[in-house]
Amino acid sequence: MEVTKQWFKDWFNSPYYHLLYSNRDEKEAASFIDKLVDYLHPSPGATMLDVACGKGRHAKYLADKGYNVTGIDLSEESIAAARKLENDHLSFFQHDMRLPFRINYFDVVFNFFTSFGYFESRHENENALRTLANSLKPGGRLVLDYLNSVYVAAHLVVDEVKEKDNVVFDIRREMARGKFLKQINILDKKQLLRHEYTESVSAFSRTDFEEMFAMQGMEITDVFGDYHFNAFDEQHSPRLVMIAQKIKG
Repeated sequence: MEVTKQWFKDWFNSPYYHLLYSNRDEKEAASFIDKLVDYLHPSPGATMLDVACGKGRHAKYLADKGYNVTGIDLSEESIAAARKLENDHLSFFQHDMRLPFRINYFDVVFNFFTSFGYFESRHENENALRTLANSLKPGGRLVLDYLNSVYVAAHLVVDEVKEKDNVVFDIRREMARGKFLKQINILDKKQLLRHEYTESVSAFSRTDFEEMFAMQGMEITDVFGDYHFNAFDEQHSPRLVMIAQKIKG
């Protein structure tokens, strides 16, 4: 599969991206966020950053709990939608996560639902992690929710076809060059158009993250294997949910 260097720019701004992933379980997401808040126990009015926030639903959910929340995302389309939710406790910015954003500012930083590892080189992904780490106050905490690469590789569904609203998604998956690749061939029956996109996500392991976190002055304090906070098991856990603390300024 061929992957364009900045594949996420076009794909995340595409209406087909939002259509394909429109069935995400929002109740499960809300339950996960509730568990995180109970675990982290942030102070009232704590400052929070949602990195790769999409259209802002989860940032709004946190803001509705009384926290001061900022969301950033590269997608202009998503941020335009998110800004309709803004209020005194909630704001959004179109921003590339590889670039610095508000140094030593936030109490908690979130990166939900495998919104990391999209970049071509490890160096670029490390730059993104640096942004997350540097935006935290000393002692602040980061939640990075990633796929469990070992589990995903063992359970990879190579071929899949989905149809939604007269749009057919013919999906092929493979693991190559240390990345999970997903080629999405689209047939829009209404407009009689075809499109093709390819997602690329780095197959980072827990050890990879431990090394990258340490480089940024972050220490992993807990690792969970799913959204119910069960213990992480490399062979059987679908997720790699890491909670880390900033140990230096």
